[in-house]
Amino acid sequence: MNYLQKFRIDPGSKVKLRDFDPDFKPAHQHHGSAVDETAHYQEKLRELQDLLYAERRHSLLICLQAVDTGGKDGVINHVLGAMNPQGCRVAAFKQPTPEELAHDFLWRAHCAAPARGEVVIFNRSHYEDVLVVRVHNLVPPKVWSRRYDLINHFERNLVDNGAQILKFYLHISKKEQLKRFKERLDDPAKHWKISEADYKEREFWGSYTAAYEEALSRCSTARAPWFVIPSNHKWFRNLAIARIVVEHLESLRMQYPKPTVDLDCIRREYHAAAKHP
Repeated sequence: MNYLQKFRIDPGSKVKLRDFDPDFKPAHQHHGSAVDETAHYQEKLRELQDLLYAERRHSLLICLQAVDTGGKDGVINHVLGAMNPQGCRVAAFKQPTPEELAHDFLWRAHCAAPARGEVVIFNRSHYEDVLVVRVHNLVPPKVWSRRYDLINHFERNLVDNGAQILKFYLHISKKEQLKRFKERLDDPAKHWKISEADYKEREFWGSYTAAYEEALSRCSTARAPWFVIPSNHKWFRNLAIARIVVEHLESLRMQYPKPTVDLDCIRREYHAAAKHP
């Protein structure tokens, strides 16, 4: 199965999330078989990130979006945590600060964008400004409705400057979300994650679905695609994202740069030093 094609939203598609099964997994796949396969892709991811860092021709921006309990932190820990932190960082997009509100809505995203050779994961992203602000009427429709084109222009600018952009919507069912809320209640180590707002936001499930559908439909482009990842099964979510990132990075055919020193000279100096330690 080609995961890059299976879960990718084609440009111009009219997305309806009811057409995507959040319980999907290949018939032959199960948690046990996925563990070793995911570990294989994690190792490949480490190798490819090292190439990206050394070559410094590209950067990689990974956007993670989901409803509460969708699994953004889980993806960061279990998949993207395999990368070397020297060339990888996470940017979390929470309620804007006063400084951020004093700028245009894309300013904070641009400040957090990756440099060449770097991987940056957006935990939530600039898409919050066509999601939560739309659902809760924080800005008028005439304002947020213009932002889709601005987002596309912003992402095109990043791509034109060497960025690779992969955007993942972690798709869970409303029933699965309630199950995960229950797990948080039952696990003292997860009590700190619980807030009343999580449960209140469930009242807006339909509104969030409509907002996500429009964002996915209008902002999945050939060079900055959206992927809808079935995420009711955490193990499959992790495997799917690991495979997609690896397959995309492999398509870049990156190479280590040539040495900037005379290796023969360095070898002679090494052997001379080894004779007289």
